[in-house]
Amino acid sequence: MSQFTFYANKPSENYHKIDMGLLASMLLLWGTGIFTLFVCSQNYAERAFNGNSFYFVTRQLVCSAFGFALFFMFLITDVKIVRRFIGLIVIASLILCLLTFVPSISIEKNGARRWLRMPGNFTFQPSELIKFALVMFLANYFDKQSKIEFEDEKTVLPCVVGFVVLVSVVLLQKDFSTSVFITLIGILVFVVSGSKIKWIIPFMIIVIPVGILMVSLEKYRLDRIIGFLRPDAVEFSTNINYQTLMSKRAISAGGVWGSGIGAGLVRINSIPEIQADYIFAGWAEAMGFAGVFVYFVLLGFFAWRGYRTALLCPDRFASYASFGCVSIIFLQSLVNCMVVCGMIPSTGIPLPFFSLGGSSIIVTLAMCGFILSASRCEESSEKIVKTDEINIESLTVL
Repeated sequence: MSQFTFYANKPSENYHKIDMGLLASMLLLWGTGIFTLFVCSQNYAERAFNGNSFYFVTRQLVCSAFGFALFFMFLITDVKIVRRFIGLIVIASLILCLLTFVPSISIEKNGARRWLRMPGNFTFQPSELIKFALVMFLANYFDKQSKIEFEDEKTVLPCVVGFVVLVSVVLLQKDFSTSVFITLIGILVFVVSGSKIKWIIPFMIIVIPVGILMVSLEKYRLDRIIGFLRPDAVEFSTNINYQTLMSKRAISAGGVWGSGIGAGLVRINSIPEIQADYIFAGWAEAMGFAGVFVYFVLLGFFAWRGYRTALLCPDRFASYASFGCVSIIFLQSLVNCMVVCGMIPSTGIPLPFFSLGGSSIIVTLAMCGFILSASRCEESSEKIVKTDEINIESLTVL
């Protein structure tokens, strides 16, 4: 059987330029997100904050400034140097998550403590950082495992333990949706790293029953699933399903070309907290099907350039890590859009680049900086794809 690997074996001196297409798509997504946030939130911001229609946009721009600082830091830092600080990133993520259980420095909303108080009336959600930390941790571990010569000396036990710890601290915050999403991202990195299915199956046998148990223990989680299965039920139309029903009406009102960005945006005013998880409905009403199509083309282009970066990167660690980072942004975007359209139950997962949330935009921009740093691994002047040069061994799962 022919063999290939998830990374290209190319001399590192041939890789030095960042992927300008990836950079352009990232900046367009960010700029579109800021524009959409203003369009969707200005009416509510003006009413709630003494006529300051720029309130939410200003907060997002401030957080974006911190995010771009991390973006440039990761962009100009060699991935080998970043790798030295993985332990610090993981430990810091765990500590920040544990600090959410300290009442004096954390904020409780709807019975859950997921946010830390920050200066200037800002908050930070450590579970966003856990996503990045987990991907870096797994990429580092699997790269080290790949250098072990004898198969019987390889083990995934330390990796699984670290995986479980990182997911558990998020689950303890009563953030079930994020913990499920992180688990799926972790399993995806397991697969692309070449881990054998025989190692993943026992893990899944444990995870699935635990997930079912966690859903059954909380009434609101069961209600969300029941409400999703019964979208037309009257008893759920004013609570569990309200946001979804209003978002569907907003999307329908957009038609093909949209209602525009002015006073025509009536439906979005009936969606509570539209500046957060349901902001995609506002974009759809304003820009219509054409705008939705443009968004998915832009998102697809970003994902293509990002996955291409991971595929061509000559450094195995950077390859795995950039693949995980792109997957977080891309799949989280799809999940959010599916929630807004009523295709899956409500998750509380924000839309990257669009949803109001300092933690999300900061971590998203930091991940983009790392991906672009890895994108220095571009094609050389030689032909990259040759049948006899591609090695598929690391994707063998059996």
